[in-house]
Amino acid sequence: MQFIQTALALIVTLGILVTIHEYGHFWVARRCGVRVLRFSVGFGKPMFSWYDRHGTEFAVAAIPLGGYVKMLDEREGPVPDDQLHEAFTRKSPGKRIAIAAAGPAANFIFAVFAYWLLSVVGFTSLAPVVGEVKPDSVAQRMGLSSGMEIRSVDGESVSDWRDIGGLLLERAGEYGTIRMEVSQDGRLSERTASLQGWRLGDDDPNPIDLFGIAPYRPAVPAQIGEIVDGGRAQAAGLQAGDQVISVNGERIDDWFALVKRIQAAPEQPLTMTVQRDDATRTLNVTPKRQTTEDGREIGLIGAGVAPIEWPDSMLRETRLGILAAIPNAVGETWDDTRLTLVAIKKMVTGLLSLNNLSGPITIARVAEASATSGFEDFIRFLAYLSVSLGVLNLLPVPVLDGGHILFYSLEAIRRKPLSEHVQAVGVRIGMAMILTLMVFALYNDLMRL
Repeated sequence: MQFIQTALALIVTLGILVTIHEYGHFWVARRCGVRVLRFSVGFGKPMFSWYDRHGTEFAVAAIPLGGYVKMLDEREGPVPDDQLHEAFTRKSPGKRIAIAAAGPAANFIFAVFAYWLLSVVGFTSLAPVVGEVKPDSVAQRMGLSSGMEIRSVDGESVSDWRDIGGLLLERAGEYGTIRMEVSQDGRLSERTASLQGWRLGDDDPNPIDLFGIAPYRPAVPAQIGEIVDGGRAQAAGLQAGDQVISVNGERIDDWFALVKRIQAAPEQPLTMTVQRDDATRTLNVTPKRQTTEDGREIGLIGAGVAPIEWPDSMLRETRLGILAAIPNAVGETWDDTRLTLVAIKKMVTGLLSLNNLSGPITIARVAEASATSGFEDFIRFLAYLSVSLGVLNLLPVPVLDGGHILFYSLEAIRRKPLSEHVQAVGVRIGMAMILTLMVFALYNDLMRL
């Protein structure tokens, strides 16, 4: 069942983004007078298709990992004389550049729309308040401490941890000084520290954690919130609302301590003391043995934590008017674009490990997680992935849209196209680069499993 949900999340996510990208090519091609033969979402044999009044075939194919727009093109076969004026190859370099750039442009436009929609509907974010500072970290050298709220990084205002993570990523691997404006007890102050070539980790490039900051989280009491039907907790008589006081006589201070104690005792009887309705009860439960993905054996009892309440002071409500949301959406899209470009630059220069490349498996898992988290998380994920798709397609690599734009631009400058041999060599090099990255990304996905 989990596999089916993940696969569906991948299909829906890629289906949306591919359709938007290819529709950009299709829409501009039509307006440049190019005949579009097929608009396909997915590769391979079409599962079903239909034709519009212009004779364009719209198809949904069996392999949902991309799509394409097939146009009338002299390079792919003879074109009747009466249709030559509708061939892609007969259009000016400027029109071909516009058609190639339209796919990525559609991805950026979609991201702006998605962030605009979130701003109009409204969303809640968490204030970037420091919980703990790790020893021997940049954050400690800066003088950050628990309870401080970060207001800006290097002069740029921040409103949540997402903003801070992006700005810290930009400074990874650099030397020099980093500045933060913080507030505590109503007083503003500026803190600085030397980065000293601070780097990101190879396997977990979490810039906030590696900077030395653990975000504030409210205390999570060891209170049962839900009971799984047929689980060991239900068999033992545990009920939603029970407050666990101790396990085998050892005091339990919070939910995480309870989870740790249960996971360490697969198939071992545990005596729990719980508070229920102003009365203390003692219950015996034996955690069920379960093997994790990394081969560890842990105990589970089939119980979930009770919802926790965030202090109102920690919540930031954002809701903008229809017009006011436009510049905010453009700014969010630009921030995502800049973050993607910075990540690419740091991978090329070695400041960010190629182990962080992700393929379809990771995308599927993140898509499934964000979809189950709610509307806001899924829309944000779609917007960020759409921006990443747009940026990557604009890279000047043959076989990508950016490579086509490069070829057509050189043709416009030279006033004649590059030779077929040069274009063929470029396409082979580009294909080799893309396939290498795809294999590496898929390898990373499998290693994460």
